[in-house]
Parts: sequence; structure tokens; C-alpha cells
Amino acid sequence: MSALARLAATVEARRTADPDSSWTARLLAKGPEKCAEKFGEEAIEAVIEAVKGDRARLTSEAADVLFHLLVMLAARDVSLADVEAELARREGKSGLAEKAARPSGGN
Repeated sequence: MSALARLAATVEARRTADPDSSWTARLLAKGPEKCAEKFGEEAIEAVIEAVKGDRARLTSEAADVLFHLLVMLAARDVSLADVEAELARREGKSGLAEKAARPSGGN
């Protein structure tokens, strides 16, 4: 099992944990909107580090992004397996063709 899969399992296990004893449970207790907000904050921090070019800081922020993405997904009952299935569905397709096939025309 990959580190990402283990983290996803931990996030799932924390859904029923006491918010006073778990940061993940505390985030989930605040609802999907707060989880999405936190994910957005972490994504911005990762973008800033990518622009700065600090590899170590970008790596750290990317780990935060992945964690908060998993929390946000869990808040909406979307699993890592769901995301992996979608990636598998897209595998081998041109990114441009896949985007053009979307109902919004790739926007």
C-alpha cells in the first residue's frame, strides 16, 4: 500500500474520531465548505513555493495539499479509489481530447 493510500485510510478512520483528539476529525466536523477552504489555502501556498523555486518547501506544501485534498474528498464522500478510477478511465487519452469531450467543452 502506498503512503497516499495509507493516508487516505487514516483520513477515513478519523471521520468518526473525536474532534478534540484529531485535527482531521476537527476539519471534517466543520463541514465540506471549511475543508474546501483549507484545501484552497494549502494549494495557494504550494503555488507560491513553486514560483519561488524552493524545492524543499514545495515538497512540504505539496504534502499538505494532498492531505487536505483527501480531507476535502472525504467530506463529500469521495474516496481515493473513486479518484483513481477516474484517472484510470482517462489513461491513454490525449488531455486535449479528454477536455474537449467534457460537457462544458473543457472550460
